[in-house]
Amino acid sequence: MNDWDGNKKLLLELSRVGENSACADCGAADPEWTSYTLGIFICLNCSGVHRNLSGISRVKSIQLDFWDDTLVKEMRNKGNQAVRKCYEAKVPPFYYKPRAADCRVLKEQWIRAKYDQKEFTGACWSQWQEFITLEPGAGDRVGCLWKRGKDKGSFRSRIFHLVEKEGALLYYTKEGGKGPKGVIPLSNMNAVFQPEKIGNPHGLQITYLKDGHTRNIFVYHKNGKDIVDWFNAIRAARFRYLKSAFPTASDTDLIPKLTWNFAKEGYMEKTGPMEREPFKRRWFTLDTLDRKLLYFKDPLDAYAQGEVFIGHTGYGYDVKAGLPSRVKGNKWNVGLTLVTPDRRFLLTCENDQDLKEWIKAFKEVISKPMSLQDYTAEATLRRKQRR
Repeated sequence: MNDWDGNKKLLLELSRVGENSACADCGAADPEWTSYTLGIFICLNCSGVHRNLSGISRVKSIQLDFWDDTLVKEMRNKGNQAVRKCYEAKVPPFYYKPRAADCRVLKEQWIRAKYDQKEFTGACWSQWQEFITLEPGAGDRVGCLWKRGKDKGSFRSRIFHLVEKEGALLYYTKEGGKGPKGVIPLSNMNAVFQPEKIGNPHGLQITYLKDGHTRNIFVYHKNGKDIVDWFNAIRAARFRYLKSAFPTASDTDLIPKLTWNFAKEGYMEKTGPMEREPFKRRWFTLDTLDRKLLYFKDPLDAYAQGEVFIGHTGYGYDVKAGLPSRVKGNKWNVGLTLVTPDRRFLLTCENDQDLKEWIKAFKEVISKPMSLQDYTAEATLRRKQRR
């Protein structure tokens, strides 16, 4: 006879052991669900994806469902670590493994690639095997993406061509055109999923430098697999570029630089350099890797209205809660002061929680030691601003 209460207790204990204590697919802490056919512990969000893997994965709640002796024994025999060794045996170093805070399309395609297509078991051919080779053109990719146009709000189909030989992602308005409409260099490219910001579950923001200024383009694909494949193709091309540019660097050092999420984004109010101008609401993006604070009139603007380099605390950079006396924002009065060697920036936030998050994000950047590349970027940006 099955001991329902005893089995639940055993399963809860098992879920706290080793790698079982984090979701097998996104790393979320304290998973409360399982795929009992695969033998893994997963979070609520990932369990929703597993429900759609008909014939491959079936889910149960640790707390809410009944567990018989046989299923508990299967879970004990497998577990996250053992299953990961099988389904993640051959994950390329550049392939993005989603985290708990990542968007659904990244998690969904990662889960499907692992358990449905079995792309990383080594037992069958995977498209990503070609990207690992050093053969010329192995990492090239051609296809259509829907790109946001100058008229704002309108997305139009454009042909994108990732060409590793040229070190660039090119896009064309039509097939067979005379030349590319845009050239995005691999050397300073970043790509980050922005579904809420773009208003599409598959929305991707691509950022790069053009004539010394940060340029954003916003794209999506109607198919979730295609947009995630584009994202990982960009990461693969960046990986190969960085391996060539920095041959002595380890994979561990290079992987965080393939693509990266912004430390924080959102609206704040700012005043001008004289500190007498009216406070105006602007969209701010804090880029930790490039140590930049960018502000835009609209979140989907192609170019920033301004860029601020965020250096190290030892070189005159600081952030403080509060505003100078007699200074008040327009609609928001919870403020902070960002200090740089050239000037201070007075910024207001909507509420106390937002203020704490911005200060924490700034402090993380300011406390991080600067690299040689950071010193060069700082000097370049300051020269540009003095013109």
